[in-house]
Amino acid sequence: MNQPALQQLNKELIALREFVSLLASEQQSLLNNDTDTLLALSETKTLTANQLMEMAKTRRASLLTNGIENMETWLAKHAPAQQGMWAEIRKLADQAQQLNTTNGELINSRIRNNQQTLNVLFSSAKNAANLYGPDGQTNINSSGRHLGSG
Repeated sequence: MNQPALQQLNKELIALREFVSLLASEQQSLLNNDTDTLLALSETKTLTANQLMEMAKTRRASLLTNGIENMETWLAKHAPAQQGMWAEIRKLADQAQQLNTTNGELINSRIRNNQQTLNVLFSSAKNAANLYGPDGQTNINSSGRHLGSG
């Protein structure tokens, strides 16, 4: 059981490294406003995230099946020399969470900016639509007296 479990843990580590790299690339694309790259990264990011979730689910189920509550306990008993691998996985998971949070904030900021821009454009278009009357003449509403009237 030790060798297959360690091989699976190593696969999880490799996938997590890839995921952190994808999130860093996503962040750079967000900062550079590079939508083409964002679209290309999106599918890979989703697939990698799903793989990681499945790996973690499998790992937890395996531990519970063997009556072990956490990875630290299993490593201490079966592979103490590999505790560094688990520490790196935990560190990368934290880094992925931070990157994902930051990327979400960047996306929300872009959405707010785009909404503000659209509001300005719609407001301008509405004002421009009232600039001319049905007869084709300018329709400038002004309060006060007309020039030439006494």
